[in-house]
Amino acid sequence: MGLLLFLFVKALASRGRLEAVTQQMGYHPRYLDSFLKTQHYLLHMDGPLPFDCRHYIAIMAAARHHCRYLVNLHVLQFLRAGGDPQWLRGLDFIPPKLRNLSEINKILAHRPWLITKEHIEKLLKISEWSWSLAELVHAVVLLAHCHALASFVFGCGCEQEEGPGGRGSLKPSPPGNQCFCEAAMGNGSQNLTACGAPVQSLDSCMELDSLRERVQRIHVETEGREETRPLPPDREEGEGGHRPSAGSPHSDTDGEVTGAANLACYLQDPDFGYQDFARRDEEQTQVFRVQDYSWEDHGFSLVNRLYSDIGHLLDEKFRMVDGLQSSAMAKRQGCEPSVFKRGIWNYIHCMFGIRYDDYDYAEVNHLLERMLKVYIKTVTCYPEKTNPEMFDRFWKQFKHSEKVHVNLLILEARMQAELLYALQAITQYMVS
Repeated sequence: MGLLLFLFVKALASRGRLEAVTQQMGYHPRYLDSFLKTQHYLLHMDGPLPFDCRHYIAIMAAARHHCRYLVNLHVLQFLRAGGDPQWLRGLDFIPPKLRNLSEINKILAHRPWLITKEHIEKLLKISEWSWSLAELVHAVVLLAHCHALASFVFGCGCEQEEGPGGRGSLKPSPPGNQCFCEAAMGNGSQNLTACGAPVQSLDSCMELDSLRERVQRIHVETEGREETRPLPPDREEGEGGHRPSAGSPHSDTDGEVTGAANLACYLQDPDFGYQDFARRDEEQTQVFRVQDYSWEDHGFSLVNRLYSDIGHLLDEKFRMVDGLQSSAMAKRQGCEPSVFKRGIWNYIHCMFGIRYDDYDYAEVNHLLERMLKVYIKTVTCYPEKTNPEMFDRFWKQFKHSEKVHVNLLILEARMQAELLYALQAITQYMVS
């Protein structure tokens, strides 16, 4: 519990709260440590992209899966980083350079096998709005990180919490019905935050009030102009045949700053979604064979060269999830832990058209029962369709920590799949 306590206290000190994602990952402290280091490096350490742009890219990525939890969280971070509140009105109000990222965001989130070197070339050769290779690699890693994290958020029920503070998640009780932080402290007192209502520091509360007032002021100033502003032809109607809301930031009834009443303002082509790779048209991309382009032999060195040290952090995270103990899960399935985890990993990659020549895919049907496969596919490919009942229904005999482990495998396998396609396209552009 020592590492878990350290991580939770650190999170409370820096954010004034224990976010739901941190609580859920806390079942696997060593992985949580690796995840938080990687995320902190992506969002807050020196890198090619400005800090406000990093959080806006995260908003764009989370919106692809209608993940209000992550959108709200990054709206707050975007404003704290000095971001322009006008950008929170949607893609029409951001610089063209960022808006040009929408196409890759859309494809990576839903059909990453469609990424080509032409997409990369288009971003790198748009006159004054062009991206550098280092900036693009940073953006691609951010997009893949947030797409995969959205799967985890929905898969573990964090999205049900109506905001990053967390109020109604799937919350199994740690030993003795204590909250995580109490269990880590080794006592049952209520001095620390209860899982359902995290305590905010005074500074955090004052900052939130300031941000909320700032966003509300922008909303009031622009609301009248928005009603008379003509829409572009492709934005005349939203889903269901009505005009989408302006997506102005607002405060909900509990005082949390939210990103948009309708996340469609952050989306290009909102109807674009996942399609089964096995049913693709014959002219589309061929199967991605790992022996031709792998993370270990190709992706790692490229990403590390263009965005210093992130390759090491990502590699540690991929290895960490592979090293998590899963003996109970494997025992119930009658196989070795490594065999069981590889079955889940390869099944996820298979859904994105990535194949391993040394693997017998008949094992997937033997290892993974139907309800588990349905759950994995939903969380991986269209996480916004996941509901708490699905989480409760699969593997009723398994512990909550084991279900979180499955969601961590989904997160990392999906992220690696997106990175492989994007980095391969960048490689093809560089050698062309």
